[in-house]
Amino acid sequence: MYLYGILMSDNIVESIKSNIDYILDLIPEIKYSIGFDQKHPHHHLDVWEHTLYALSLSEKDFEIRLALLLHDIGKPFSYQDGEVRHFKGHEKVSSNMARIILKRLEYKEEFIDKICKYIELHDIPIKEEDILSNPKMYSKIYKIQCCDALAHHPEKLEKRKEYLEKTKKLFKKI
Repeated sequence: MYLYGILMSDNIVESIKSNIDYILDLIPEIKYSIGFDQKHPHHHLDVWEHTLYALSLSEKDFEIRLALLLHDIGKPFSYQDGEVRHFKGHEKVSSNMARIILKRLEYKEEFIDKICKYIELHDIPIKEEDILSNPKMYSKIYKIQCCDALAHHPEKLEKRKEYLEKTKKLFKKI
């Protein structure tokens, strides 16, 4: 599938930008993320630019990159406006949307389940028992969390970096 080649490019952001029409034909739901202001102090980029930044930080792993491409796709459909915009439940909304998209793209059910699980857990703290239960899966989730966390506002990264370091130590411990 052509999407694989785009996501596995050495310069993933340039690859996506130069193939955006094709990507939007495949995944029209992405258009709602483009320019969607997060209006949150922990985000300095709109949803799409945040997604691209997170992807730019990723290793060349199709599962990780596909999960990152879709990890916040539900934000335009799950926000709560107040003094600060919140996105409670966006992980589940994004996972549900990803399931529909990946079925439409005719991926196998087992693969879809895996990607949707990564998306659903991309914002949930990883605990030692999680790693013990499935080290391979949680290693990928951790990598997704790293890319997502580091794509947040640079002035608001301290707690995220602390979490990432603490979690990294859990993996080393096991």
